[in-house]
Amino acid sequence: MQEIDNILRILKETKKGINEGNAYKIKNLSDQTIHSATLYEDADNIVVAVLVYSISKIIERESYRELSGLKEFYSSLIKNLDLAILSLEQSNIEKFRKAEQNIRISISKIDGKLRDYIEDIFRKARINKASKIYEHGLSLTSTSELLGTDLWELAAYVGQSSTGENSESEEVKKRIKFAEELFK
Repeated sequence: MQEIDNILRILKETKKGINEGNAYKIKNLSDQTIHSATLYEDADNIVVAVLVYSISKIIERESYRELSGLKEFYSSLIKNLDLAILSLEQSNIEKFRKAEQNIRISISKIDGKLRDYIEDIFRKARINKASKIYEHGLSLTSTSELLGTDLWELAAYVGQSSTGENSESEEVKKRIKFAEELFK
């Protein structure tokens, strides 16, 4: 695992954002993990990015507050976030990963529509974050493998998004210009 301190900070701030009901803050925290995830091709950073982004989407959907099982999900989420934070503070990576896994397991225990909605949010979050990682320069194949997403679904999403090839070519131009500046 790379950048334990960064992940720890992200998780602590996410917990604060949950308590404040601040979906925007949480979404921004998710975006902060993308650079590390791309740079190190680190699965833990990627899992945190998807998890945090998904949490932001759940919080911003006010209609979910009416569905049964949300209180239990939040209770499990907070408990496992606390465990993940404590595990990282103790440098226990395996326990941290188990806490992350427990969050996903808690979703499967929710009954009815809420479970379907939350599972859909996590699926879409993986595609969204995969697209962001691709924008940072990782190949579609590598990105798809890191996130466990379907390559065709990811390619379709990237192709439909406004950040497709134009953004990629602009990013390449920026990188070339930066490299040229380094060698002057």
